[in-house]
Amino acid sequence: MTADTIFALSSGSPPAAIAVVRISGPKADAALAALAGKVPEPRVATLAALRAAQGERLDTALVLRFPGPASATGEDVAELHLHGGRAVVATVLESLSRIEGLREAAPGEFTRRSFENGRIDLAEAEGLADLLEAETESQRRAALSLAGGTLSRLVGGWQDRLTRLAAQLEAVIDFSDEGEVGDALPPGWRESAEALRTELAELMARPTIERLRSGVRVVIAGPPNAGKSSLLNWLAGRQAAITSAVAGTTRDLVEAPTAIAGTPFLLVDTAGLRDSADEIEGIGVSRALESVEMADLLLWLGPPGDCPRPERALIVQSKIDMAEADPAADVHVSSETGEGMAGLVDILVVRARALLPAEDDVALNARHREAVREGADALQQAVELEDLVLAAEAVRVARRALDRVTGRGGVEDMLDALFSRFCIGK
Repeated sequence: MTADTIFALSSGSPPAAIAVVRISGPKADAALAALAGKVPEPRVATLAALRAAQGERLDTALVLRFPGPASATGEDVAELHLHGGRAVVATVLESLSRIEGLREAAPGEFTRRSFENGRIDLAEAEGLADLLEAETESQRRAALSLAGGTLSRLVGGWQDRLTRLAAQLEAVIDFSDEGEVGDALPPGWRESAEALRTELAELMARPTIERLRSGVRVVIAGPPNAGKSSLLNWLAGRQAAITSAVAGTTRDLVEAPTAIAGTPFLLVDTAGLRDSADEIEGIGVSRALESVEMADLLLWLGPPGDCPRPERALIVQSKIDMAEADPAADVHVSSETGEGMAGLVDILVVRARALLPAEDDVALNARHREAVREGADALQQAVELEDLVLAAEAVRVARRALDRVTGRGGVEDMLDALFSRFCIGK
């Protein structure tokens, strides 16, 4: 049990209709008694007059208590549901700070205590952090899935299978007639291990969660004055890039994060691609070419035959209101009239969703992928080894690798970085 008791405003910044102050730790009940003059029944919202130590009335609030370990943090928890004015919140927090043994919580400290007390695992904590940062519907769904334990349950099933595989090996090693290293593997063992390794590899091959967080990178490229900046502004729904009839107005990358139909995008406008003696414009062209190479999707507004990445490109004829339609183009649009834009958006959303985790898929972040990859590699070694002792050690390596996904081992170096992503009241 953590020695000190922490408190913080856990709802949005005031003013608001209601402000929730959370208290967690061994002195949570004592803090309730000091402010409310009583300790209510567990999980029963109780109306109480909150008073400072000198007897001054602070507010009339609903108070609740959740005895540990059956609480959000695994400790004794109390909540004060106050009127959400700035002065009310400030004076209640000040009164709590004057109670001996209480201190204001650090960012993410409530969630970290939940993890340390076994209420959530590390993958679920990462899901909560993602949920706080979610800006699109697809991000929200993926974060809820992770926070709800979808990945944790999958990893738990893998760990159970690894335990059975390890037990089968240990039984052969410990109880073989000859007791010599090198006895035959149990029947079907190698097939079971290979089936599990295949599942791990298939999960790693799925779309990653990083693209869901940062957005599908859509680079708009082509020659000068092709309408690239106007197209970006139309898709972004705002004037993110300067537009002008003068060729070469855009000289550097202009990035515009946006969401379209609940799908996250990072739109990138680039300098017009052409040979130029101007040093600054030349730098812009170089950066544009680098951005084209990094694109998830490329909107090419130049001659179709000049497209640098046709396998990732959508050939767009812009300014269709001023020219005849080119049959070689995939779509024909006008940023001035909006002609063709709905069709372009539909295509972008379909292509982007193919690059993102499906709604019901488990998506891995970089840390998860590294652990799963290590587990798959260790299992591959176990399948290939003839020596039972070495195969058993390889299985143990796989188990330790998967333990890191849920935080059962080897994760101390990244805990501070994770929980610092949370706000004070989480």
